[in-house]
Amino acid sequence: MIGTLISIILLLVVLGVIIWAIQSLLPLIPLPPPFHTIINVLLTVIVVLVVVWIIAGLLGVVTPMRL
Repeated sequence: MIGTLISIILLLVVLGVIIWAIQSLLPLIPLPPPFHTIINVLLTVIVVLVVVWIIAGLLGVVTPMRL
């Protein structure tokens, strides 16, 4: 149980750093405004899916991924 909690915390920290990096580097790339919006929406959808996957794994709905 402790190992699972530690791995979840580490996964969320890594996910947070990736989100922060994408959101802070995205304004540096010259793209038209629709592409910025599309990238932000895709980033949000991916983050929500990962968090739902983590919660489902805690509840026992899905089995955790074995790497």
